[in-house]
Amino acid sequence: MVAAFERGLSASKSFSFKRMFGSSSTKQQQSQTLVVDNGDSHLVESNTPESQNSGSLSESPVESIPPMISPLTRPGKRPDRQQADTDLMKDRFAKLLLGEDMSGGGKGVSSALALSNAITNLAASIFGEQTKLQPMPQDRQARWKKEIDWLLSVTDHIVEFVPSQQTSKDGVCTEIMVTRQRGDLLMNIPALRKLDTMLIDTLDNFKGHNEFYYVSRDSEEGKQASNARTNDKWWLPPVKVPPGGLSDPARRMLYFQKDSVTQVQKAAMAINAQVLSEMAIPESYIDSLPKNGRASLGDSIYKSITEEWFDPGQFLSMMDLSTEHKVLDLKNKIEASVVIWKRKLHVKDSKSSWGSAISLEKRELFEERAETILIFLKQKFPGLPQSSLDISKIQFNKDVGQAVLESYSRILESLAYTVMSRIEDVLYTDSLALKQALLAEETSDGGRTETDTESAGSSNSGEETERLDRQHSKTLLDFMGWSDKPTTPPSVTPKKLSYLEKLENLNAFRSPKDRNLS
Repeated sequence: MVAAFERGLSASKSFSFKRMFGSSSTKQQQSQTLVVDNGDSHLVESNTPESQNSGSLSESPVESIPPMISPLTRPGKRPDRQQADTDLMKDRFAKLLLGEDMSGGGKGVSSALALSNAITNLAASIFGEQTKLQPMPQDRQARWKKEIDWLLSVTDHIVEFVPSQQTSKDGVCTEIMVTRQRGDLLMNIPALRKLDTMLIDTLDNFKGHNEFYYVSRDSEEGKQASNARTNDKWWLPPVKVPPGGLSDPARRMLYFQKDSVTQVQKAAMAINAQVLSEMAIPESYIDSLPKNGRASLGDSIYKSITEEWFDPGQFLSMMDLSTEHKVLDLKNKIEASVVIWKRKLHVKDSKSSWGSAISLEKRELFEERAETILIFLKQKFPGLPQSSLDISKIQFNKDVGQAVLESYSRILESLAYTVMSRIEDVLYTDSLALKQALLAEETSDGGRTETDTESAGSSNSGEETERLDRQHSKTLLDFMGWSDKPTTPPSVTPKKLSYLEKLENLNAFRSPKDRNLS
């Protein structure tokens, strides 16, 4: 009886093992069970195909048990997807470790630059296809969240030592040093993640809005929808709105979303500017600079900045900013002059080639004026490519944490600019539709009739739209209180503000309506 009991127990264990690792197609199979009745034990066999074909368990116990299948190798969608994610992660981090040098010869870029390029390339592949004001596909959203988490996970291991207190069991308090994520990463990474989520949510808010839609540029309807704003953007599909324009709720929603995206863009811009300002200036860039600010700026620009009365708005109005290349060239010249003036402030040796006869007060004043112009350019042309100084800093930067913060904030700033441009495309098309509707109404009426009341209502609606547009298109000149007319010089020298403090003073600024968007 004992021998029969042991044989039945071993058979029951084998079938339990089979049920644990069996495939989903054998869910209806019943395993053999051990039944003990009045001291006698016997097996109750199930009517499964395996049991019928193999006969009794005692005759061929090995042949009746199918080979075990591990859950990791079991065919199915989930293991395949996990394997694909693992292979993709290996590919990503292999390129980071090799410094983008696939030969393995050690000629690759630094880890900081490789990680910065990886984040930039990922954003280009995900957001480069966002040509319409509509939610991102779910597969692209999932890919973005997954892969950006992989790249940002590096910052979890960038730590610093901070003092802490530890209390022992006997109540003695001891001060020890513990590790914590580095301060700049601890503060900025969660903020950038929040901005990232806000931009994705902004695109999701346009789900189900059918008052505006996009048409093919090659179609007849697309040719009719083309306007002066979209002619240069040949890669974007034209926007179509109803003949009378958008409804008031849809228009208000667009302005609200534009305001929200503007705030996101300004926050990302501030973080990016702060990180770039903390990066060291490479010696190769310094060696390429001229020895004084006049040689960098040119006589006309230098004279405009160093005059006794200076108005940044009037200065920019005198400059030729018709093309992106000219704006970038002006930015490169001004940034170079700021670096030259800052270095001269720290030069003690008057015989040095970096020395100058200009007083320190005037040099600080010129530096502040040049930084103000840079802020104007940054706000007026948010989609401007990186300057020579920024490229040089990113290329020679060795700090991995700063590389992650700079690249992440830069791509969020670029995405916010893209979303805001798509919103402004719709609002511009809406304004054209309103003007055409008003013009058609005026031409249809030969004189003042009883329909004047409706015309007045439409005019009031158009004035309200223009008022809202002006409110959201407030320029930096209006907010800072600068005017085109020369003003009397201040009696007291203004307090010098940092770059972030200047950006914080621009909270009510709205991007200009008629700026050149790419």
